[in-house]
Amino acid sequence: MPPVTMEPIGIIHSPFEEKFTTPRQPGLASAATGFLELFPPCNRPEAWKGIEQYSHLWLMFLFHLVPREEWQPTVRPPRLGGNERVGVFASRSPYRPNRIGLSAVKNHGMETRNGRYGLLLGGIDMVDQTPVLDIKPYLPYTDSHPEASAGRFQQPPQALRQVRFDDLAEKQLECLGEKNAKTRRLIEQVLSLDPRPGYRQREKAGEFGVFLAGQNVRWREEDGIVTVIRIDRADKTGC
Repeated sequence: MPPVTMEPIGIIHSPFEEKFTTPRQPGLASAATGFLELFPPCNRPEAWKGIEQYSHLWLMFLFHLVPREEWQPTVRPPRLGGNERVGVFASRSPYRPNRIGLSAVKNHGMETRNGRYGLLLGGIDMVDQTPVLDIKPYLPYTDSHPEASAGRFQQPPQALRQVRFDDLAEKQLECLGEKNAKTRRLIEQVLSLDPRPGYRQREKAGEFGVFLAGQNVRWREEDGIVTVIRIDRADKTGC
């Protein structure tokens, strides 16, 4: 069979600048919003007529940061502590033969940004610049299955970790002005879910950092409590 080729319909502009801290599933961080910039000819407004009636959409995308040759028949899901293997097709691992992802996200409507037409989306779990291959409406009558079972993954991960901000981080948040509250919610939601690799989640202490929503966020882990210690602008500007 000849290879199948696809062209992206657009790319995601996301607050997640690295794979590290990008939510592992959609909807876990409700404060995570992104803009899907559409490419011609898919940016023609008539192609999106009626999209406003759907509260949620299915996004099919490419895990573009995963090398094509690195898939394995078994993977180690973080939810299992990173030390137990399951079949790749019994997981949502990005390390797949075709590197295709599928997420249900909130539809916040069409808009134009800097002359670019696209969709504003909520609850995303995609790293910045992710290529999107297709979009379909989420239909509750056929896509929602309350009776479905998922074994050990039946329940959502519990955001039990407490997230604190020390005095310096609080002052740096104030410098963000109107972005303060949204950035705080995003940091709290992402860090409360413990974004560390599964094999490191057993560690009780350590210091970590990540570029998130244009900020260089650094935090300290200690006995299940997360303390954000610095929030520096990635462009080195700020008060």
